[in-house]
Amino acid sequence: MSRFYIPVAEWNLEHWGLEGAEAHHALDVLRLKVGAKVTLFNGEGEEALAEISGINKQRVELRLLERARSEPFLCRITLAQAIPKGKTMEWILEKATELGVAEIAPLLTERTVIQLDARDAAKKREKWQGVVIEACKQCGQNWLPRVDLPQTPKGFFKANQEFDLMLIASLQPDAIPFKKVLAEFHSKSPARVLILIGPEGDFTPAEIALAQGQGCRPVTFGSIILRVETAAIYGLSVLSHELLKR
Repeated sequence: MSRFYIPVAEWNLEHWGLEGAEAHHALDVLRLKVGAKVTLFNGEGEEALAEISGINKQRVELRLLERARSEPFLCRITLAQAIPKGKTMEWILEKATELGVAEIAPLLTERTVIQLDARDAAKKREKWQGVVIEACKQCGQNWLPRVDLPQTPKGFFKANQEFDLMLIASLQPDAIPFKKVLAEFHSKSPARVLILIGPEGDFTPAEIALAQGQGCRPVTFGSIILRVETAAIYGLSVLSHELLKR
């Protein structure tokens, strides 16, 4: 069944409908007609089954049939990802959404090839948030991850977010095995976790020192050097398996 996203601000059960891009997708791409049933979600756990009751120009009128709610994961995971080249970031965003990440913070590191000014950063964020919405529609995720504006690691840490566990994937010899760090939380799982994944060539020593100074623990994913996208999905897969329980 087709899924559509309606933001919380428009989640109006009294006068429900699809407009803009979602209406275009329903009418012009999927060619849905009156009587077709669709699934809706608002990105904050609410889901509904509805029926198309009418089509008014480019607006799809809906009639509510059922409502449901997905409980949030017990752990909120934030991925701080150095922006890779090409469309790799979009792939990481899609897979991170499927793995239950709550927030993605794109990082402009010293070794990041892509550099963005304020205008380009805002456009990138809007595009990437759209990628995340589409991923939620495809995989059945009712909690929409937030994509932050691209920023430097220093700017990210200035936000003063609080985490119970902060990790940075590292190729340095003092990095701790990932499994060993997570084993410390068997009795009580952390509620908020941050994991930083660097660019090709890893974070610079200064960036690693900055992260460690903020409380990040360097972890190793093993003796094989992973590509950026592999490292991101590996790290999130392990955290998802160990910590994301409803």
